[in-house]
Amino acid sequence: MNKDTVGHDEHDVRMPRRDFLRKSLLLALPATFGGMATSALAATMSSPLPASLSTTAAFIPPTRARGSAVIDVRNYGAVGDGVHDDTTAFRTAISALPSTGGTIHVPAGVYLIDPVRRVTLRSRMHLRLADGAVLKAKANAEDRSYVLMVHKISDVEISGGEILGDRDRHLGTTGEWGHGIMVRGASRVTIRDMLIRKCWGDGISIAATVPVPGEVQIASVDVIISNIASIGNRRGGMSVGQSRGVKVYNSEFSYTSGTTPGCGINIESDLDHPGASAMHIENCMFQYNQGNGIQVYRRSVGTTIKNCLIEKNNGYGILTIGAKDVWIALNTIRSNQLIGVGVRSQCSNVNLAENRFYNNARRFRSYDLPMLTPAVARTGNVLPRHTEVVNSVNTSINTNLYHDK
Repeated sequence: MNKDTVGHDEHDVRMPRRDFLRKSLLLALPATFGGMATSALAATMSSPLPASLSTTAAFIPPTRARGSAVIDVRNYGAVGDGVHDDTTAFRTAISALPSTGGTIHVPAGVYLIDPVRRVTLRSRMHLRLADGAVLKAKANAEDRSYVLMVHKISDVEISGGEILGDRDRHLGTTGEWGHGIMVRGASRVTIRDMLIRKCWGDGISIAATVPVPGEVQIASVDVIISNIASIGNRRGGMSVGQSRGVKVYNSEFSYTSGTTPGCGINIESDLDHPGASAMHIENCMFQYNQGNGIQVYRRSVGTTIKNCLIEKNNGYGILTIGAKDVWIALNTIRSNQLIGVGVRSQCSNVNLAENRFYNNARRFRSYDLPMLTPAVARTGNVLPRHTEVVNSVNTSINTNLYHDK
């Protein structure tokens, strides 16, 4: 673990939502670097950013289609005292929704949920957690378990409150798939305004349905993550497998540690299956992760990482491996233990433009790597501290700013 994480404990991961929003808003402000504003960088670009990257608008997550019924889980036996197992009450309340769907309301309280049995959502529903509502994972010894399951359904919204995993109370030592929210083969899903922390696996995992002989796998499509903090989880803040159109805005993925890959977000694929396509990450924060801030792995196509703060991770700020058609633009990438951005192992069409790099490769400070003082704007350079390209083609490193202290 990066030595900078020493001393960071539970108090650091209980960031109030309004404080996180304030940080996100600060990220969205025009940034300056060494006295040169981002707008000045744009004037020096030899190839301008696409219109979709050069403009930024406030993001409002979509509301999914559902009926008007509202059901309170307490009317179906939920206690919310952190001791009584409320799994059955949640499942019963969800089953009671009419065919048109509706909203399950969860008042403030601590609801003990058995992630081995899990709470499986249905189409056309909103699971709405009030402020102060916590879904607490019941301690278990299983390799694989989920507090919430979103499986082969559509038009789902999950909002508010907190999911607290069992990593500090887990009864076993194996496995890495004790997730807060598992999304498989689902479409039109919105997850917003939540704190997800201390899961045995990932805070959120998004993937296709499990392969079954004779059946076609169903990818997850149109999944929106907005204003969530996924903090202190064991495997990853979020993992994204076979999917199309996953979009992540105004969120934090930090303090991941315990098992590999240990990234803030890991965009991955299993075996020979397709990876994520058309994924977009904007105005997010990645700090103090055991691995890389963001990892874009094999068979991922069309990933955009824009206007994010990626700092103090124990690996790379961003590492791309075998990925295609990647845009990395307008980010601040600083004080990561390894290189700021790595482009490796048969990547193609990776573009870096208008990023700001500070003090990366901190693990290699004893080596004779070039220092840059003050900020230097360069086009088409691979700098050992900040950018690395190995065994890849069509990598474009446009005007970025570099600075070391």
